Amino acid sequence: MKKTKKKGFTLDDYIKAAKKGSREAEQELLGPGFHAVHRVHRSKKTYTRKPKHKGGEEN
Repeated sequence: MKKTKKKGFTLDDYIKAAKKGSREAEQELLGPGFHAVHRVHRSKKTYTRKPKHKGGEEN
């Protein structure tokens, strides 16, 4: 019988498995679909019509 070489895990295989596990864990936690991790910082000066953002007297 010939001895066969065992192939180990390469760094690429490890990274691929870690990414897949991370995606599955995130989907379990937050549900299916895309979820932004970082949100864009909105300036205080950004105009909005919503009463809760206008400040002052509430109607």
